[in-house]
Amino acid sequence: MHDVVQDYYGKVLAASEDLQTNACKTDARMVPHIKQALGRVHDDVLSRYYGCGLVYPEKLEGLTILDLGCGAGRDVYLLSQLVGPTGRVIGVDMTDEQLAVARTHIDWHAERFEHAAPNVEFHKGYIERLDELGLEPGSVDVIVSNCVINLSPDKQAVLRGAYDLLKPGGELYFADVYADRRVSEDLVADPVLYGECLSGALYWNDFLNLATAAGFRDPRLVTDRRLTIENDDVEARIGHVGFFSATYRLFKLDALETHCEDYGQAVVYQGGIAHHEEVFELDAHHRIEKGRTFPVCGNTWRMLHDTRFREHFTFVGDFDRHFGIFEGCGTAMPFGSAGAGEASDASGGCC
Repeated sequence: MHDVVQDYYGKVLAASEDLQTNACKTDARMVPHIKQALGRVHDDVLSRYYGCGLVYPEKLEGLTILDLGCGAGRDVYLLSQLVGPTGRVIGVDMTDEQLAVARTHIDWHAERFEHAAPNVEFHKGYIERLDELGLEPGSVDVIVSNCVINLSPDKQAVLRGAYDLLKPGGELYFADVYADRRVSEDLVADPVLYGECLSGALYWNDFLNLATAAGFRDPRLVTDRRLTIENDDVEARIGHVGFFSATYRLFKLDALETHCEDYGQAVVYQGGIAHHEEVFELDAHHRIEKGRTFPVCGNTWRMLHDTRFREHFTFVGDFDRHFGIFEGCGTAMPFGSAGAGEASDASGGCC
């Protein structure tokens, strides 16, 4: 599959317009500061973008970020602006043609961003072998990926490697394509369907189990949308499978529980996160307004208390008394359900 993907993204695709479906295309409204930052990225880089989401979590200044499957570097150069001159962004990709474009414009972007020196670097490598990049375990603050993990033949290895590289309290924040059922092997073997980010997609429940096995308990869905393939030939072959583009955030927090448990806790957002001054949205079900007491489960409490977000919240309660499962939580397919991708009631949230 490595050879199939390298050929598809190195030789078959010369630009974003060459894609045969809309799976590897971002369909999201960009907030003004992201749109402005993208306007400073070189056109050659932008023309070779094959992502399906926005992989820019909050509060990134000064952080070290790793982009898995960085391609020509669009997200790396955008993140370069968000981390600032004191931060660092590392891109890894296995396709020579894509990396050549990314590396060509390193100095151009540093000058454009008014950085005294480049704060980005690109490595050739496989996202299943992150231990070969020469990075220290526990040295990365945030790992991102944009519609690439579905292309990996060993997704468990990707998640394990990401977990090992993250600092305690760090997060894997990534967009990818998921299926509503397991995709048959004959479709997985189709190079076009695989290269178009469809037949390599994980069944959503298999992903949740793999993430938990890698150490990422309680994955949080941030956004999701159903994909419309918009290609009659492809639709005829794979139309019985439902596909979703979804963004998840997974925290490296050893104390997280497998379910949302109620300890009578709450948080109060104090503001101060750039571009999120009045409302902080942890995920699709936690829209936390500034100054309002917001009941949370124990896992959500830790995701805010034991991470880079701590200074922006006041925390109510502890773990001394347990009240059972956090009301409203359950196990169901997350995509397209009531409330998925939308704000929950302001009185509290559920994963």
